[in-house]
Amino acid sequence: MADSLLGLGGNGSNAVTPRFQPGQIAPLQRSETASEIQVVYQHRFTLVDDAETSYQPVCQEKRVVTQKLVPKVGVMLVGLTGNNGSTFVAGILANKHKVSWETRTGTKSPNFFGSFSQSATARVGFKRDEKTGAFSDVHKPISEILPMARPVDFVMGGWDMSGVNMYQACKRAQVLEPTLLDQLKPELERIIPLPAALNPDFIAGNQTDRVDNVLSGTDRELIEQLRSDIRAMKTLVDKVVVLWTANTEKCLKPEIETVEDLQERIREGKALPASVLYCVAAIEEQVLFINGSPQNTFHPAVIEYARQHGSLLAGSDFKSGQTRFKTVMGDFLIGSGIRISACASYNHLGNNDGRNLQDPMCFDSKKNSKSGVLNDAIRSNAILYPEGKDHIDHEVVIKYVPAVGDSKRALDEYTSDIFMNGRNTISSYNVCEDSLLAAPIMIDLVVLGELLSRIKVDGNSLGPLLSYLSFFLKAPDTNQPNYVVNSFTRQRQILTSLLMVAAGIIPDDGTLLFAHF
Repeated sequence: MADSLLGLGGNGSNAVTPRFQPGQIAPLQRSETASEIQVVYQHRFTLVDDAETSYQPVCQEKRVVTQKLVPKVGVMLVGLTGNNGSTFVAGILANKHKVSWETRTGTKSPNFFGSFSQSATARVGFKRDEKTGAFSDVHKPISEILPMARPVDFVMGGWDMSGVNMYQACKRAQVLEPTLLDQLKPELERIIPLPAALNPDFIAGNQTDRVDNVLSGTDRELIEQLRSDIRAMKTLVDKVVVLWTANTEKCLKPEIETVEDLQERIREGKALPASVLYCVAAIEEQVLFINGSPQNTFHPAVIEYARQHGSLLAGSDFKSGQTRFKTVMGDFLIGSGIRISACASYNHLGNNDGRNLQDPMCFDSKKNSKSGVLNDAIRSNAILYPEGKDHIDHEVVIKYVPAVGDSKRALDEYTSDIFMNGRNTISSYNVCEDSLLAAPIMIDLVVLGELLSRIKVDGNSLGPLLSYLSFFLKAPDTNQPNYVVNSFTRQRQILTSLLMVAAGIIPDDGTLLFAHF
């Protein structure tokens, strides 16, 4: 049937021979039961020798099994009533109840624009018009490729160091319209954050005026309370995801290398960032922990602890606006043979994130996260970046300007070397409510993180680090720490290819040879 749709083996001018004759093994075999999608996939890639002159084709048979049952998902946000958390919750409730609201430009309706899982598509194949012989692409919504949780079904809760209810938090954030919030007010007012674990030594001193809802106790006592909170959520749902969307913390140096050292620090009450305590609690409860901020929560000891418990981690630092655009520009310029010589990134914003980042050590966490996104693009082209000249002058500046609130300003200037030593400069200016970019990324991380927790390859989970979520993160933590992909194009392709294979769809190799292109 597929061969006839593509005109394979026919008499037309574009007829070609089917790639797989009877008796040959197809690169993908799919079967399905009431509970699982089972795929046997011929994974093909090329190994290159050290001299980079010999190319060896490799084919590995991989068995990919996806559990079909979509659980009821509980989302526990650390930073529940911050700008990101309040926008996430109110936005999902608006979509759930299909609430419309009035603005000065007319009536608006809720959507999930900006969410890859809810609003993007992937090309899954081709179809051919039987009458004209013309080919066309077939695109499928990401949410329909595999069984996925729906954001409107989330049960939402979490912790915050500020005890205001969700309605007050939304009003404080000044992101969503009052005419929308007033319609959601009764439900929002019922959402009150749990007391948070907090180590004030790891956030900016200017945050103290927001602190009125915190736990007390030793590190182990705090972890046990967080575990109790997670277990309470477990009674309401089938699966829990903990997502850190709280303040950027100062990095803890030197990193914690061994599980024994981690456990000793907890036992003896040595100073640990709150994010590590939340992460340890999630690991011990075997729930997915996602780090949406840039601090180094995932120390080697934490990753190993997750491995030992069979738990899953994903991070770090939401990649939504300026940095995602930067990875696109890297693909565009370096992929076109143009040498980026300098990239200067300036931001100012007036929300609490910007306020916290005025602390130099908190800012260093963010700067390190933003600065590494072009590294693999540099390594990809030794013509433009030979040894000794393999760097880009890359500067990142973030300033706190209270008057602009959540409406972040991001200015970038890309200076490039072009033909015959000419210079080219491209400048961009982006204005957007920061939380309206971040909230859809949070939705994607929860939806796809939960899905990836149901996928096994050759009987093994994809953890402990869910590297396939790199598309949504500035500083991806991967199971291969020496192999990190930041390219927008490659990250998207890697993620969509995995989803397609798990669904039993062969990813296209991109040559278009079948179509006599």
